[in-house]
Amino acid sequence: MEKRKILIVDDDANIAELIALYLTKECFQCEIAEDGETALEKHQSFQPDLILLDIMLPGIDGYDVLREIRKQYTTPVIMLSAKGETFDKVLGLELGADDYIIKPFEPKEVVARVKAVLRRFDNQQARVASAAKDTPKDVVTYDGLVISLANYSVTDHEKTIEMPPKELELLYFLASHPNQVFTREQLLDQIWGYEYIGETRTVDVHIKRIREKLTENPAWSLTTVWGIGYKFEVNA
Repeated sequence: MEKRKILIVDDDANIAELIALYLTKECFQCEIAEDGETALEKHQSFQPDLILLDIMLPGIDGYDVLREIRKQYTTPVIMLSAKGETFDKVLGLELGADDYIIKPFEPKEVVARVKAVLRRFDNQQARVASAAKDTPKDVVTYDGLVISLANYSVTDHEKTIEMPPKELELLYFLASHPNQVFTREQLLDQIWGYEYIGETRTVDVHIKRIREKLTENPAWSLTTVWGIGYKFEVNA
């Protein structure tokens, strides 16, 4: 079986080589980039299955590297950073990171998270492929809103709304259970899978993105239930 490829982007050669050593032992193929510009070049040539991306890089920083990648690609990205502030985590997730690891870390934890993110991504791709064959039962409609898992599309008053798979799946799940309240943990379990390693803040970030993309509608809304979680509220 062909080895999965990991691009490690970190200007600290010792950290990058240590991570590469542990991943290589787990039968991954690794390449290292020490700055943002090289990372973008190697993303094109190496075509990794996942990127471990440090935020503090010379030249182009990790956030800008992630922005450039997300313009065209869905390659899974795990951010690496000595910054443990909530703002930094949320920014990384909002830009499209799949996970966030704070330095210092144990190399074994990095390996575990790489495997978990790749499993989630593979499962997501399988669902996308399967959904293309599904019947219209995988379509939820409300006033002006159509959410389809059959072709992974969302339309709001006949306008196509661009949504990454996880945002669409989260919206579809909530809309499929109108007026039912779900905790963040339940949503993580349903959408990201029980093996998800990360913070429940991920759900908040995705809800925020979805709200920004949809038009306000008196007939339905994504509602926060304070202290509990979220629901897709449908007004009679």
